[in-house]
Amino acid sequence: MTSPDEKIKLGEKIGYALGDTAANIAWRTITSFLLIFYTDVFGIPAVAAGILLLITRLSDGITDVIMGMIADRTKSRFGKFRPWLLWTSLPFGLMLILTFSTPNLSQTGKLIYAYATYIMLTLVYTANNVPYSALMGVMTANQKERTSLSSFRFAGAYLGGIIAQGLLIYLVLWLGKGNEQLGYQYSMYLLAGLLVLFILITFFSTRERVHVSSSQKTSVKTDLKDLLRNRPWMILLVIGFLFVVFNSIKQGTTVIYFKRFVGNEQLAASYMVVLLVVSMVAAMVTTPLANFFGKKKLFIYSMIFTGVLTGAIYFANPHQAGWIFVLGALAEFGAGIMPVLFFVMLGDAADYSELINQHRATGLVYSAGTFAMKFGGGVAGAIIGFVLGHYGYDGMNELTVPGALPGIRLLMSWIPSLFMVFSVLVMITYPLSSKNMEEIEKQLAFQRNRSSESGK
Repeated sequence: MTSPDEKIKLGEKIGYALGDTAANIAWRTITSFLLIFYTDVFGIPAVAAGILLLITRLSDGITDVIMGMIADRTKSRFGKFRPWLLWTSLPFGLMLILTFSTPNLSQTGKLIYAYATYIMLTLVYTANNVPYSALMGVMTANQKERTSLSSFRFAGAYLGGIIAQGLLIYLVLWLGKGNEQLGYQYSMYLLAGLLVLFILITFFSTRERVHVSSSQKTSVKTDLKDLLRNRPWMILLVIGFLFVVFNSIKQGTTVIYFKRFVGNEQLAASYMVVLLVVSMVAAMVTTPLANFFGKKKLFIYSMIFTGVLTGAIYFANPHQAGWIFVLGALAEFGAGIMPVLFFVMLGDAADYSELINQHRATGLVYSAGTFAMKFGGGVAGAIIGFVLGHYGYDGMNELTVPGALPGIRLLMSWIPSLFMVFSVLVMITYPLSSKNMEEIEKQLAFQRNRSSESGK
């Protein structure tokens, strides 16, 4: 049994962070490039691509909850959650490659292939990322150490974004030598190799320390009932969904925005790298800021700050790239804080559930993270596809671009900002304060130690 005062060594925090570097090599590639890959490289119409993203992620959402329950019930010499990193590493890399491959098929064949590969990729992502997220909840019982661990995690996540978003455009140009289809496929060989390597490093460098009593056996029905009565978790589920829609609309529009509105596609890579560097800084300062303001207040302040500055991007013109960079970077500082707090607060929700229900379902609680990411990402992809379709955008027809520019500008600014307004209204209702969590932490330490002693 771990002590609430136990510290995690720097090497283990870095090792854990590399797991999200791997996940974000895939996730940032998907959110930033998959839609434009489908429309401009594979030749799938924008509306059909948007529907594909929505249906795939909505249908996959239930698997996050299922995976959380499976992970909670996993028993191996490596623990509950770590073995899933080992088991999914190679399939994850393989499916990333296949998703960005372009076999010569009919229009119907392309859609079938896209659905099949993307569904498989999201399933493997779930089997990897739900246990990975839950692992943070059992590496330490200390909420402050958990916040620090989450800061490292998202610094690693943003590093994965830098690798994917900063390099992919150039890799496609360099490796494809003018052939974007080959450029994407060859680039995925490299990115998939890094993904597998980083996942394996996480597996070998981390430990599970928080263990529930062997007497804590519950049914699936009980776990689900407890989850739905967990008010902090329900609020975080909505917050996660709204944040991911906000972020995925921005990310999914960036390349199209710079390619079509600014007129310089390669500048999108520099823009995304700048934002990710800012996000890394934001992740590393989240711990002291959260200690000063409290997690809930810091979340709300970040939402307001980010929403206002994102909306202001609408007023930039194509010749004001510097203005776009400044507004985007400032907005990203707030956005970079939010996922760090979100996953820390999921750990708080797991602690809250353990205290009131006398058993812990860490994997199930953390399944909210990937559920929100895929559900929110699917809705965001559909919004982008429908808005582009409404304005007549066809990635294979340059004549449709001028008429679609108003929609592209809205997707980069006011449309995502609207979701930050909803987020603030929901976060105001979140019930767990820093003082509440300190008391819960003490009570759980006593409860776990008593259970451990009685089991001897």
